[in-house]
Amino acid sequence: MQTTNNVSLGLYEKALPADLDWAQRLGIASELGFQFMEISIDEQPERQLRLDWDRQQRLALINARFDSGITVPSMCLSAHRRYPFGSHDAAIRQQARTLMEKALDFAVDVGIRNIQLAGYDVYYETADRHTRQRFIEGMQWAVELAAKAQVMLSVEIMDTTFINSISKWREFARQIESPWFTVYPDIGNLSAWGNDVDFELEQGIDKITAIHLKDTLPVLPGTTGQFRDVPFGSGCVDFAHTFAVLNRLNYRGPFLLEMWTRNDGQDIQHITQAKSWIEQQMKQGGITC
Repeated sequence: MQTTNNVSLGLYEKALPADLDWAQRLGIASELGFQFMEISIDEQPERQLRLDWDRQQRLALINARFDSGITVPSMCLSAHRRYPFGSHDAAIRQQARTLMEKALDFAVDVGIRNIQLAGYDVYYETADRHTRQRFIEGMQWAVELAAKAQVMLSVEIMDTTFINSISKWREFARQIESPWFTVYPDIGNLSAWGNDVDFELEQGIDKITAIHLKDTLPVLPGTTGQFRDVPFGSGCVDFAHTFAVLNRLNYRGPFLLEMWTRNDGQDIQHITQAKSWIEQQMKQGGITC
């Protein structure tokens, strides 16, 4: 079978101001030449309330999607940083489950097929073997719901040491044993920790459902690195080489341009410049959008 090296490039919702409605967000993404947008359900109560949208509010998102031609196939569910499955507090663990149930229901209704989960056992608490075990138990429970909903759960490679490589994700995958438990590498995070990126991508290529693109500054002795708001091309990620590796591995899944609005009135310019730069790096690696 003949394959193509063309891939889809999407835009993270947070690259645009929060006060836009979905018709505006998706319209801008379309004008800028993206194929899809990723919705965020993060620690902010306003974004978590989206999971309680009524029928009309959900239909408004679906209609905006059709009108713009831009899909919303994935959700970044980072709210579990505040409400982690591994928490020492049973009430917080229950909130983690409630968020997961609501997110899956929402995904089924609006056509989201992939939910990215934050790879934290805990974030604001002290981690120990119990938080790790509770995280595993939470994931085992979550993938059963995901399988019934036919929605993929993909763990992000994170900015803490708990899951900061695909190799560490594979340790959990062996215990969870589900085709609905996959990995969503963030190339910036993967690089910042000093991983052998080639090796890590090879380890996970058959389980990678999507890839986040951002630049980072490395974690070094005496420094904690920088995991966001690093301009593309000024950090430690060798994008052209990484794209070449992914091309060799025949990765044809989506890429997501991860940026955050600066609220300086120049968001469109920032996104346009970043998109152009990334596409040039892709071209050097043998990939086109």
